[in-house]
Amino acid sequence: MKTLLFLFIPLAFVTPMAFAQEESEPSPFTVSGYIETYYTYDFNKPKGNTRPGFIYSFNRHNEVNLNLGFIKGSYTSDNVRANLALMSGTYANANLAAEPGVLKNVLEANAGIKLSTSKNLWVDAGIFGSHIGFESAIGKDCWNLTRSILADNTPYYEAGAKISYTTDNGKWFLSGLILNGWQRMQRVEGNSLPSFGTQITFKPSAAVTLNSSSFIGTDKPDSARQMRYFHNFYGIFQVSEKVGIIAGFDYGIEEKSPETGSTNSWVSPILVARFNLNDKASFVVRGEYYQDEHGVIIATGTANGFKTTGISANFDYQVMPNALWRMEVRNLKSKDKIFEDGDGVSTSNTFVSTSLAISF
Repeated sequence: MKTLLFLFIPLAFVTPMAFAQEESEPSPFTVSGYIETYYTYDFNKPKGNTRPGFIYSFNRHNEVNLNLGFIKGSYTSDNVRANLALMSGTYANANLAAEPGVLKNVLEANAGIKLSTSKNLWVDAGIFGSHIGFESAIGKDCWNLTRSILADNTPYYEAGAKISYTTDNGKWFLSGLILNGWQRMQRVEGNSLPSFGTQITFKPSAAVTLNSSSFIGTDKPDSARQMRYFHNFYGIFQVSEKVGIIAGFDYGIEEKSPETGSTNSWVSPILVARFNLNDKASFVVRGEYYQDEHGVIIATGTANGFKTTGISANFDYQVMPNALWRMEVRNLKSKDKIFEDGDGVSTSNTFVSTSLAISF
């Protein structure tokens, strides 16, 4: 009897585990998507319904439209990763107008391999989001409904290769890049010189992010080469559970001509504050200034060049975990008359926008 009991007790514990089904591992392949529709009313009423040329997102007046929609497939394993995302929308039409053929519809197309078995060291190549700035083309990831002048006039995307390293504690991210140019999938004809970039991100705590990004290169043919040197710095500070602040600063210089070492410069500071009213609603205000007196990035053909101040306020409501509704009012004011205003031009441009973004 004691012998039978001795045999039964181990079987009582072992048998359920032996017949239990093992949990299946998650698939390394995922599919996701994003749709962001919008309506903007520009009180200057541009005749062609296209908003100022330096605005590349939400740039159609008085019509319901698609800013950005994409479908994305991703593959992620311990030492290999890849992404392919195809897109459509007014953002793609405006911001990728210089790209040839079907490249206009590519949001991402990149592949990477891990170089170390013990460290988070990767090399990636292809087309990927820009290493510059705190805003992206994907609205739900940004604090404001519309993009800042700073974001609209620095790269949203880039093509090339990069090596990146993240420390074990996640506090430091370091990256070096070799690129086809300043927001270029295909290098400018006649340009034999690649461009270069760096990125350093430091997160001393969950509430603070500090980022420094740089670009060195040219977007001109060799016969008319003008070197461009650019730096972007920003800090994101979660002051409290309800208040967050972003402060950013861009500074760039470009040679005036291949024959001289003198340069033209542009500068852009920005400040954004977000106030979380509750779990679903938030209020965001933004102040910005962009000065490009010599038209390196934004050419106006006016006496003072592009010297524009912007203020905006937006209200966000998280309808569902994957659905975000927004409203924004924004004013841009320039030193010169650079904004189309009916039959004339004006120093000021006021517009209101609303958007609905769904991710899946």
